Amino acid sequence: MTSVAIVTGASSGIGAATARRLAAEGFHVLAAARRTDRLAGLVAEIAAAGGSATAVACDVTSDESVAGLARAAADAPGPVTVLVNNAGGARGLDPVETGSVADWQWMYDVNVLGTLRVTQALLPALERSGAGTVVVVSSTAGFTVYEGGGGYSAAKHAQTAVAGTLRLELCGRPVRVVEIDPGMVRTEEFSLNRFGGDATKADATYAGVAQPLVAADVAECVAWCATLPHHVNVDRLVVRPLAQAAQHKVHRVGQ
Repeated sequence: MTSVAIVTGASSGIGAATARRLAAEGFHVLAAARRTDRLAGLVAEIAAAGGSATAVACDVTSDESVAGLARAAADAPGPVTVLVNNAGGARGLDPVETGSVADWQWMYDVNVLGTLRVTQALLPALERSGAGTVVVVSSTAGFTVYEGGGGYSAAKHAQTAVAGTLRLELCGRPVRVVEIDPGMVRTEEFSLNRFGGDATKADATYAGVAQPLVAADVAECVAWCATLPHHVNVDRLVVRPLAQAAQHKVHRVGQ
């Protein structure tokens, strides 16, 4: 029977790349996101490549919407064995002194409470499979702070705490918990959304960096962790581009 993988935030970036990669591994993918028009294109692309996927409209900030995702999982063509909590994002790069409470609240709701809602809703199905895997896509901001990143770092630190606590609480049950912490990843939307659509500011993030990570690099990490023998648990995988030695140490050509 085909195993089912659920990927949140699948309409673009790391989520879309992860959906493609897991479909290539033979999973039937439930691609979940708010933007169903994008999901339709992704599902068609996966089908054209010989895989199988279903688009599911889901807003991880809504209890009702997440309940709908759980119902879709119950109707899926096989046991749910993988959940990738990828939905998330950043808003703003303001200091704590002047940071927007609304931006901080949005980041906490999407990154932290979104992971909580979806994991709670899907955990029974993952456990029933006898070989479940919860992947939490967090960030190096989950263990390192930086100026202007207070809101995002706070949310990602909290998301990391959720993953670590869940792993302890599930010990002895057939569900492993994997945390993947990417550093600098250039996707089509992450920095653009962070800076309210300001392409100049978004591009400056990657200026002079010859090869930042791309979404497919992180998707490869997710697929590796999810397809290892089930007794192997990768607690935390930190992945950065070669040019980024640490949060504040980035090699930029010509600078």
